[in-house]
Amino acid sequence: MPATISKEEFIASTGAEYGPSEWMKVDQDRINKFADATDDHQFIHVDPEGAKETPFGTTIAHGFLSLSLLVPLVSQITPKPDNVKMGVNYGLNKLRFLAPVKVNSEIRVKSKVLDVVEKRPGQYLTTTEVTLEIKGEKTPALIAEWLGMTFLADE
Repeated sequence: MPATISKEEFIASTGAEYGPSEWMKVDQDRINKFADATDDHQFIHVDPEGAKETPFGTTIAHGFLSLSLLVPLVSQITPKPDNVKMGVNYGLNKLRFLAPVKVNSEIRVKSKVLDVVEKRPGQYLTTTEVTLEIKGEKTPALIAEWLGMTFLADE
């Protein structure tokens, strides 16, 4: 469970580094369910026999599956302001998929707050660099510059 921080600590969190998160296993069942949810059944994701013939040697997670797993992993490590009403995904400035997440790999995240800016009273745009690591690999699966809008309650 992430820590709770004050509004002042949240606003001043530029440069703060969090993580790493716990490891999460990406198994074939999760990959198949993502394929079903997105109608992306490319063989490199869902056909273990066919994927053996690729340079990966096995099935791999969809890039967007890996990206979507940032949500539960980042929530493990990111402190929440004590007066937060809600937070919403605001998009990405940058995203690079650097290495495939092979089936049964374990992944985790670490993050660094790049900027916190008040856009409207009580609404803060946070820019966070998030790195998705793969256990046993030097190259991360992805690096993203993720934007979040945090709405704080009046005090």
